Amino acid sequence: MTYGMRADTYTTRPTGRRGLRDVAGHYALLPLRIFLGVTFVYAGLDKLTNSAFLTSGGAGSIGDTMRAARDSSALPALIDVALKSPVGFGYAIALGELAVGIGTLLGLFGRLAALGGALISLSLWLTVSWTATPYYYGNDLAYLMAWLPLVLAGTPFLSLDAAWRTRRRQRAGGYH
Repeated sequence: MTYGMRADTYTTRPTGRRGLRDVAGHYALLPLRIFLGVTFVYAGLDKLTNSAFLTSGGAGSIGDTMRAARDSSALPALIDVALKSPVGFGYAIALGELAVGIGTLLGLFGRLAALGGALISLSLWLTVSWTATPYYYGNDLAYLMAWLPLVLAGTPFLSLDAAWRTRRRQRAGGYH
């Protein structure tokens, strides 16, 4: 007896309609995309509107946060670079989070946005939340893992990327 390998992911019924299971599989990454997009937009806006955060020193400042995390981080050299201009670094993180969140929500350069989110999460995990014990208390590692499916899959549905892909196919003389 031989077993065939299913090559397509989304099958249709004899009626030509997809079943609930196929539709659910088709949109499986959408809740993750919405959650990560909203969370990163919120995080970016929160940092940009928090006057205490965007200072080099004082309670709640990016500078004090980095100095407190420096000696216990996996990459103290990364924090040293950021400490040369903590306010500039704070703006870079906030604007990066905002760009990643908007790109993810709109599905605009979805894989690139997800990669940006993964890199931000990785840098925060290796610096700020590195000492969380046990490791799963540090949420940055969970965010890093959550970004990886979107890095691999992109934003293929309900996105500007999908709209552009459809438009390019139509201009090329047919829908493949």
